[in-house]
Amino acid sequence: MDKTKAYKCLSTEDPLPDLICRTNKYLLDLRLAKWITQKQYEKLCINPNEVELAHLYYLPKAHKPGTPLRPIISGLKHPTIKISKFLDELLRPLFDRMALKTTVASGFELVKQLQEWSKVNIRQETLFCTIDVADLYTMVPQTEGVLSLKKMLDHLKLKQVGGLKIETIIRLSRFVMQNNYFSFNGQYYHQIRGGAMGSPLTLTVANCYMFFYEQQIIKQINNSGGLYFRYIDDIFLAINWPVRHLFKQINRWNHFDENIKLSENIGSTADFLDLHIENQDGQLFTTIFQKPSYEPYYLPFNSIHPLHMKKNIIFTMFLRTIRYCSTFQAYLNERERLRMALLLNKYPNRIIDKQFNHVLSKFSINKPLDIKNYNLIRQEIIQIPIKEKIPVDYGKKMFIHFTYCCSMKTFPKKFHALWDKYFGESPINEVLPVLGTRNVKNLQRQLTCTR
Repeated sequence: MDKTKAYKCLSTEDPLPDLICRTNKYLLDLRLAKWITQKQYEKLCINPNEVELAHLYYLPKAHKPGTPLRPIISGLKHPTIKISKFLDELLRPLFDRMALKTTVASGFELVKQLQEWSKVNIRQETLFCTIDVADLYTMVPQTEGVLSLKKMLDHLKLKQVGGLKIETIIRLSRFVMQNNYFSFNGQYYHQIRGGAMGSPLTLTVANCYMFFYEQQIIKQINNSGGLYFRYIDDIFLAINWPVRHLFKQINRWNHFDENIKLSENIGSTADFLDLHIENQDGQLFTTIFQKPSYEPYYLPFNSIHPLHMKKNIIFTMFLRTIRYCSTFQAYLNERERLRMALLLNKYPNRIIDKQFNHVLSKFSINKPLDIKNYNLIRQEIIQIPIKEKIPVDYGKKMFIHFTYCCSMKTFPKKFHALWDKYFGESPINEVLPVLGTRNVKNLQRQLTCTR
């Protein structure tokens, strides 16, 4: 709090009643002025009995020296949370579209970009650099952050989004950003700088602000034949500059905006997200990166969860191993490390091997990986496009949840058999039933109260 100067102490005076009144009045004024529809008004207005003030808590960053704390403002029932979610659902897809060429959301996306870039650009002296933006969420100024949303909408040449005028979106965004209140240690606080880390809109505001900040840097890197990607407050660079020149440029970038402070790590190796990257004498080497605080805990095999969940863990972890490991030896090392972790979590070796083979068969590979075919098969797997997530059509799908336990293993199969028997010839059969599971209310769930 002292470092960022982002929070104003309100002493012991609870701001919640006033915030409830102001939120509903603001929405009503927008409705009466026909800035929002009646349906939108009903969706966003709040019931005083269903809201509570956000509260601040901290998560230790155990992997960093000195174990600094990450502040989380939990506002699941905060008066502005509905507006924040509503705006974020409208704006985040637009940001993703605008920043498609300069952002990554996973290590796998970076692997593909690095592979393509290194075919013609990597040299012995190539540097990898990771840059961290300090306290991004709390350092983005509220007014300029909201203005960056306006710049995004102008950049995309949009006059309205989801039936809302741009001015309405800006007004609602400003209201959300300027009305973050929370309690901590019996005191109440108002966030006067940045956005709450627990508010959905904050991420999109911070991303937009960074997008317009980084444009000069991206242009400079691209003009030098380098590679630039960002994931929220983490930046990755690959560049063929002398190390002193790179330090000098980062120092210059640090003066672009007084709110953005960059700290860098430069060398022939880098760790970014869950990917470890090395320049080995002009050859790109990649493998899986695990933080020092990593511990090999997965969903235990003897836990009361459906078997397909446990199989999916093995499948996705093994697929990541193939995608990330650029050499056969690295693949063998990571595969056996994964096997040991799964065995520690009571996964039978038979099921582990079966899922490992299932990954290969899923990609129509009918022979085991070896030192001769590894690179070719890995490239085939990497090049296969990831299926896009299809939005759920709730008019054609019906979700049915049941509490899963050992005696319910055969329930889904029996349910679908009964459904086909009684509704097979009925018009209702056009609706697809999808079974989902709830966890058993075990002793831990009974004895703990989550906020």
